[in-house]
Formats: sequence, structure tokens, C-alpha cells
Amino acid sequence: MYNVRRIKLRVIPRAKQNKITTDDDGTVRVHITAAPVDGAANDAVIKLLARHFDVAKSQIKIVRGGAARDKVVEIIYFS
Repeated sequence: MYNVRRIKLRVIPRAKQNKITTDDDGTVRVHITAAPVDGAANDAVIKLLARHFDVAKSQIKIVRGGAARDKVVEIIYFS
């Protein structure tokens, strides 16, 4: 059995540090030090989200916005 959670987020590449923040309006921002070159920023987003939600990197998938700052990711939880 598994559950799927979708999250809309905005990626801030070339940030000073890797972190996840939430604005007052509910926007989730993922700050990544990696540059958006050859998928490095997407890989860093997946790695940071996996650590934050305590799941494997393979359980996180970018379903929309692979080449954009605004993304939708799916997190699969197994129970």
C-alpha cells in the first residue's frame, strides 16, 4: 500500500545554501546552490526533498516543470 502527495514548489537556483522555506501565502520555495545546468538543480531538489521528507530519492518524481522554476513533485510514501 502506498500514498502519493503532490507539492507545488518554486525552485531558487544558485542560492547561498540549500534550504526549504514557506512564504506567508503558502508558496514552498526550495533554495538550491546548484546551477540549472544539465539537470543539476533538479537532482539537488530531489536530494533535498528526500532528506526533508525522510524518503528515498527514488520515491520523489518531478511530474511538471522539469525545465522551469515552478514545479510539481510527487512523493510516494509506502506503508
